[in-house]
Order: sequence, then C-alpha cells, then structure tokens
Amino acid sequence: ADTLTAFNCWLVFGPPTSLMIASGFKITLISVIQQNYVNFVIPLALTLIYFFYFGFYRSLVKFFNSKDSIFRSLIGSILFGFSWGAVYINQYELIRTDFLTTIFLQSLLLSAVFYAFLQISRDIAGLIIYPKKNRSDAKPILIYGAGSAGNELYHAIKHDPLIRVVGFFDNSYKLQGAQINGITIFGKKKHIKKLINDNPNLEVYLAIPSLRTHERRKIISELEQYRVAIRSMPALHELIANEKIMTEIQDLSIDDLLPRQMVRKAQVMNIGNSILITGAGGSIGSEIARQLLLGNPKRIILFEISEINLYTIEAELKAIKKSRDLSTEIIPILGDVKNKSRLINIFTNHKVGYVYHAAAYKHVPIVEYYENISEGVKNNILGTKSLCEAAIECNIKRVVVISTDKAVRPTNIMGASKRFAEMITQSLDKKSSSTILCMVRFGNVMNSSGSVIPLFRKQISLGGPLTITHNEVTRFFMTISEASSLVIQAGEYAEGGDVFILDMGEQVKIIDLAKKMIHLSGRNISYDGNSEGIEIKEIGLRPGEKLFEELLISGKEIQTPNKKIFKSLEPFPDEDILSKTIESLEKASEVNDYKNIIDILKMHVEGYKQQNEIINQ
Repeated sequence: ADTLTAFNCWLVFGPPTSLMIASGFKITLISVIQQNYVNFVIPLALTLIYFFYFGFYRSLVKFFNSKDSIFRSLIGSILFGFSWGAVYINQYELIRTDFLTTIFLQSLLLSAVFYAFLQISRDIAGLIIYPKKNRSDAKPILIYGAGSAGNELYHAIKHDPLIRVVGFFDNSYKLQGAQINGITIFGKKKHIKKLINDNPNLEVYLAIPSLRTHERRKIISELEQYRVAIRSMPALHELIANEKIMTEIQDLSIDDLLPRQMVRKAQVMNIGNSILITGAGGSIGSEIARQLLLGNPKRIILFEISEINLYTIEAELKAIKKSRDLSTEIIPILGDVKNKSRLINIFTNHKVGYVYHAAAYKHVPIVEYYENISEGVKNNILGTKSLCEAAIECNIKRVVVISTDKAVRPTNIMGASKRFAEMITQSLDKKSSSTILCMVRFGNVMNSSGSVIPLFRKQISLGGPLTITHNEVTRFFMTISEASSLVIQAGEYAEGGDVFILDMGEQVKIIDLAKKMIHLSGRNISYDGNSEGIEIKEIGLRPGEKLFEELLISGKEIQTPNKKIFKSLEPFPDEDILSKTIESLEKASEVNDYKNIIDILKMHVEGYKQQNEIINQ
C-alpha cells in the first residue's frame, strides 16, 4: 500500500507530470517513467528500509494515532521527498540556482503529500478493518469532566462495543460547546436532563480526581436529583503512581455520600519493638495492622482464631512489607484470647511491648441467640480479662481494648458484655503499676463485616428490596481507616483506665442512606412495592437492636490533643464485687445458663435492658 501511495505521489508531484506539462503532453507517460524510474526506486527503497528497521510496520493499524507512529511516518516522508530531490539533481552536471530552489520546494511538497497519504491510508484501513459497531444495547455514558482524566477515560472505554459515550460535561465555560473526538462537551444542567430523556439508562462517570471531598459531594448531590447511576474514576496515571490495582471503574464510594468531616490519617511512629494485635484478621484489627506496619516496628504478631482470616492478613502485610522495603517481622499465630497461659507464653517469647485487643464477637443477632450467649460472655468478657491479666503479669507497656457504642446503656448481650469488659479493664488498670490499660469506644465502621452498606449494595444488585429494621433507626458512621488511625492515636494519650470516645459526627438515618444509594445506582424507589423501582421494606427491629446509639454513659468528657478524640470519666465496681460477679458469670457460662447470665449483667451493667426477647429458636 505504501509503495503504491509513494508511486502515485511521485507520479503527480514528481518528474512525470511536470515534464509532460512542460512538453505540452508531447512526451508519453510511459517514456517519462522509463527515463526517471531510478529517482523513484532509490527514494522508495531508502524509505521502506527505514520503516522496516524502525518498526513502522509493527504498529497496529487499530491504534495508529499514537505519537510514536506519527513521528516515524513524518521522518519517513521527509526521507522519501528529499532523497528523491538528491537523486534527481544528481542526474544533471550543471544546475542553476533557481532550479535548486524549485527542486527543494518540490521535495518539500512531495514529503508533505506522501505523509498525508500515509496517515489517510491508515485511517481508511482502520475504518475498513475495524468498523465501529454501534450495538443497540450499548450502555450510554456521560463523562463528567473534560480534562486529562476524562480524556484518558474516554480512550480507555471507546473501543468497548457495550459502551457508548454520549457526551462530556464540564462546568468550565472555556470548554462548553467544544468537542473531544467529535463528542460534544456540555456545560449546563438542562443538557443533563435532555441526555437522560434521550438515554433512559444513562450512567455518569465522574472523572475529576483532583476535586476535594466537599466539591465531589456537591456534584454528587446535584446529580442525585436526576436518578442516574454514578461511578467514580481516578486518573489512570494516578492509579499507577499510587500503586492501586487498576481493575475496573469503581462504584462511587460511600465516603462521598455521608455528611462527615474527613479525619487525617495519623503519622504512625515506631511505637515499640514488638506489637501484638488480637482479632488481627477482622475489619479493625487488620487495618490497625496495616497502619502500624508503616511505622516499621521490629515485629507485628497477628493473633487470630480464624485460620483463613490469619492467612489473608499475613499475605497482605507481607506484600506491603516487600513493596515498601520494610524490615518488620510478621508473625502469624493461631490462638484464643481466653487461653491466658498461651498469651503469657507469646508475650514472653516475642518480648511484646504493645497490645491492641480487637478480638470480639460483635454481631448482635448472633450473640443474642440463646445458644451463643455463653460463648459471647466467654470471648468478650473472660477473654478480655485473661488478656489484660496476662499483659500485666508480663509487664506489657500498653494495652488498647477496642470497644463499641453498643456498650452504652446496652439493649443486647453483645453491648452488655463489651461494657463489662470495659469495667474489667478499668479495674485491672487500677491494680497495675507498670502496664497502662485503656479502651477506645466508637460506632459503626463502613464496609466492615456485617455493615449495612455492603448489604444494601448487594440488595440493589439483586433488584431489591432493601431491608431496614425501622424507619427511625440512626447510626454513627466512620471509615475503617479513620477509626483505626484514631484508635492508634488514642492509645498514645492513655494514662491508665481511660475510656476514649471517637467523635463520629452526626448520626445518619438508615432509611435516608438507603434512598441515597438507590438514587445513585440509577434506580427509582418503589413506594408501593408494585411500581417500577426498588422497594425499601421495614422488617422490624432485630433482637437487642435499638433505634439510636450513644457514646457516653456519664455525660462527662475531656478533650484530648486530637479534637476527634475525647476521654470519658465513667465509674466501675469495686474489685471485690467485680471478682464475685466474674466468678458467677464463669459458672453460668460453663453450663450455658443464659437466663442467669442476663440477670447478672442487668444487675452490674448500668442501663442494660433487653430490647426484645432472647432468640430461643
């Protein structure tokens, strides 16, 4: 194809046509070609050799618009045009100055025309070999953001036959009305409404990664009224720079939807030679492990009762360690926090300095089932007791116990057991002279196991309904990363027996969260269960569940150096009373006397009152 293209360019803009015109067409085309074929063959050979040698013919026609191919075709075209001029001039012994100028201009024209035909031929070939297929079921996409990230996104998805980009949207008045690859850039909200009317299944890909959180949230709130699905797209170059996994366009993060103030992640320092984390494979325990690893301590002991959870977090931490060239020793240990002698052995062998106790049975309905009540008490109460006692005996520097907002005036076994565990920690700290023990209390963390957010996502993907327990239920929300960062910081502020409370902002109504997630998935809400859309169904409070959560028992709080962390002053029983109560709980839990366990907890946990009957079948 390039040989024919070069021949036609030489024929029209080279000697053949110019000589025929000069002779008044007395010379035939065949004779002109025969007399001048050398000044075509030599330039063609040089050009083809250059193209072959520099890989021009290894370029894929489908992606020929790359800068590299354009550069090589330009060099080849110049080589063809000016090598022709050199060969043509060499045929003459005497050359006039004005003739040299003519040959130079002719060489330049030949180069330009040949370059143009090279590009055009490949564009035509691309259209013939790879015709654009407009499938009727292609998903219409509006790319929000016409900057570099939006352009990157367009080029990443334009070859997908199941996606049809209907436009770009950008607030910049400089871009409105312009086009990218023939696709219009819109800039007014009325345009979005028209696009939705023309494309009922329209989705919006948000491609402005430089936006701040409040700016993103503002855009999302504006788009929510149009009932379109929104997906957030980081810039491709940022994905690579941040070592993120570039697998697909991620669903919009719930971080953009909740009215929260973002918490800056703490600068994690090397807080000790050896750190042990119980429940290391859980949502909070694993994130604490990730953040502490960045401080490059001597070793991190991952203590976990679940083998698969232990395997997963160990593999992840080892990958982080390798990628960041850290020297921390990562030790995975299977074990139960109720086994005090085992803990003492681990503390001693690995010279543990800090302990983060995240192991707990936390799913309210599971622990509320009568067959599981004794196990909940054993793990949450007696497990915490054995851990704290072992830490004191081994002179551990600091123990941070992870608690929950459900421990405040609890309405379920899980919350009552966690409040009792807090009181044990407070009491043991009072006896200890070398070990500092403290607790950190906070509410729901987003996307943790058992969180309502992944449940809603799954229910939306299945077409609904979304199930909520009560229309008036409210909950605190914080990201796992934020909560873990604040837990680490709170531990540093501990003086002994402290109950730290994380400021989680305003409580969010679960029904409002459900509506927002439905809207931003591009669906409507079905209020009667029969109309088109996703229904929100109220199924009633679960056993032990209450409408709202609290973080304070006494109402007294002390500010710490971090405005997101408070310290609560809360009472706890005398050591003698606590010891006798623990002994009673041990006996009752051994025989699964759940009724006695409930009576004991009601007597000693402030505000504990059963919200519903215990699940007994």
